[in-house]
Amino acid sequence: MNILENFNEIKIDSPVDNIIKQIRSLIISGQLAPGDRLPPERKLAEKLGVSRTHIRDAIRKLEFYGILKTLPQSGTVVSGIGIVALEGLISDVLKLERNDFASLVETRVILEVQAAKFAAERRTEGDIVKMQRALDAYEEKISDDFNGVEEDLNFHFKIAEASKNTVLKSLMMVIIPDIVSSFIKLKVCDREAKMKAFGEHKEIFQYIIQQDGAAASAAMRKHLKDVLEYSQSQSF
Repeated sequence: MNILENFNEIKIDSPVDNIIKQIRSLIISGQLAPGDRLPPERKLAEKLGVSRTHIRDAIRKLEFYGILKTLPQSGTVVSGIGIVALEGLISDVLKLERNDFASLVETRVILEVQAAKFAAERRTEGDIVKMQRALDAYEEKISDDFNGVEEDLNFHFKIAEASKNTVLKSLMMVIIPDIVSSFIKLKVCDREAKMKAFGEHKEIFQYIIQQDGAAASAAMRKHLKDVLEYSQSQSF
């Protein structure tokens, strides 16, 4: 028997995990009660020694699950959900950080293929302008040989906005950053791959302009084929 098989991979908590765990602890202990307001992002980031992006990611996930909510002029507050339900939900959010990569990518494909179809059918002229700007920003970034991950994501989110389905967009905002983060760690895309992705972005965009939902969804499926195949070849 290979003794190595008895060892398990050590999972290191991400900053987002740790932020969520601290918020959980404060809620369960009663130090944060329903209706209590969280400190501003800047102060939290300084106190915890993390970036504001990590704070935003943690809050974003907790908001999506209804654990936190942002109110106009009041900031981010703890929801009135019961403690038992709250503990279960926060556990689910933490599991999402380590979720099966292939499952996340499969879900992304389902969401994005439908988003592209809806965007083609429902887009406005204003949406076209926003998508064009996002596409131009991505082209500029990769032309200068930069990563372009944020610009890439932004283009996909603009498509989701054009779909006019806010739930679909919210789901994408929860899972896609985790996919991209995992993908970057596992596989560094070279310039050729980024230019290929840009060409596929342009194709999807043209079908959306033409309001061809079937072609836009097919182009999106083709665009996500590489990351889907890659995810299926990995085991976590």
